[in-house]
Amino acid sequence: MIPTNNTIPYTARPWATLSIVGLCVAAFLYQMSLSQQAAETFLTHYALVPARYTGSAWAETHGVARFDLTPVITSMFLHGGILHIASNLWTLWVFGPALEDRLGSGRFVLLYLLSGIAAAVVHVIFNFSSAVPTLGASGAIAGVIAAYARRFPYAWVNILQPIAFIPIFFMMPALAFAGLWFLTQIMQAAGSLALPSGAGGIAWWAHIGGFLAGWFLLRRTAPPADPVEETHAAARSMMWPWTVWMRWMSWWWRR
Repeated sequence: MIPTNNTIPYTARPWATLSIVGLCVAAFLYQMSLSQQAAETFLTHYALVPARYTGSAWAETHGVARFDLTPVITSMFLHGGILHIASNLWTLWVFGPALEDRLGSGRFVLLYLLSGIAAAVVHVIFNFSSAVPTLGASGAIAGVIAAYARRFPYAWVNILQPIAFIPIFFMMPALAFAGLWFLTQIMQAAGSLALPSGAGGIAWWAHIGGFLAGWFLLRRTAPPADPVEETHAAARSMMWPWTVWMRWMSWWWRR
């Protein structure tokens, strides 16, 4: 399921979301400019490697400080390919601006970073001896998805689901989307426990850690909601899916 947009409007320019997108793109372009050997060295220093913190051998072999926590932050701005960065930043853009509008840029950045840190910690716990570099914003973005769903439980999300190369669009409540997404991560993470260390290539446990952090951190970071504004937003959100459906039916009838 690919989210394409949502029903919650925002008025302020989402500077924090745009800045995160810009940092990720700049870091990715820098990665692409490196030679293969230089890129491996770069990831050794700035991607998250669980074995770096759980034993001294890996850190000594690669000449890095064992307790340097810099990669916990830098890894969430790095990506491994075009599809990786495109899917992550698109999801951030779908859910980030409205959430930032309600939290404020400072609180939004705090929630994003803390979700990313929680994702890194959970990933290390469940991949204790892995020497595979982990990178990507998906753990932090999982926190944004959870916080969005909790802050706007009445919102709807427009979903794209390709089926045999045919794009199918449908609406789904934000809470349902977040719940199904989280359930998928749990199932995949449970399955990954049976795989050899480092197999699979996706940090499922990081997604779970980031999601849980975003869900519980929202209560700490969100200012009180304006009852009038939220009532109007809820009304618009409930009507929007039916409006889209009616427009589609009207278009089909005119054909």
